[in-house]
Parts: sequence; structure tokens; C-alpha cells
Amino acid sequence: QQPVSMRYGIRGLTQMVWSWKGHSPASGDVYVFFSKDRKTMKALKWDGDGFLMYTKRLSQGRFREVLKKGDDGVRRLQWDDFYMLMRGLTPVKVTVENRFRMAVK
Repeated sequence: QQPVSMRYGIRGLTQMVWSWKGHSPASGDVYVFFSKDRKTMKALKWDGDGFLMYTKRLSQGRFREVLKKGDDGVRRLQWDDFYMLMRGLTPVKVTVENRFRMAVK
């Protein structure tokens, strides 16, 4: 993904997502955008009746590069990886124990 001007708001970012073949901003996926200097990040998500936009600007350091691009040019990551990115953590190989998880309704 190319750097994005952080002047874009919800409307500009949703138009950008619509321009990507096969992607819809209303899919429920979270779309993450980074500034050129990687100090600012915006995340866009449809929550069922409107868009949420989350912005984080680092006062020190930069967001690290996340995952390699897939065949469609999009980088995909799980929520845990996104959380680590936001906290400035570097993922290492972790073994997760098989535990009971109740489905949230």
C-alpha cells in the first residue's frame, strides 16, 4: 500500500477503498492507512450503521512495516497483529494454547 495523505477523512478513504478492485469499505474489514513518514495511521471500519475512523499519531518513532502484500496488493493481518502494531510490539513466533472460547453474540 502506498502512503496516504492524512488530510483524507472518512469520505476520501472510503472512495480510495472503493477504487481497489474487489474491496468494499462496508465489508466489515478494517482498512489501515499510513502517512509517508509512517508516524500517523488511520483505520477505517464500517460498524453496521456508520463508519468509524481511528487515528493514531506517534510522538516518537514510526509504525513498522506490516506483512508482505498478497497477490491483490493488499496486506492482511489478524486483530492480534494489529494490536501489536499499535502498541509498538514486534511479533515473534508464539505458540497459543488451545483454550475454550465462547462465541460472542
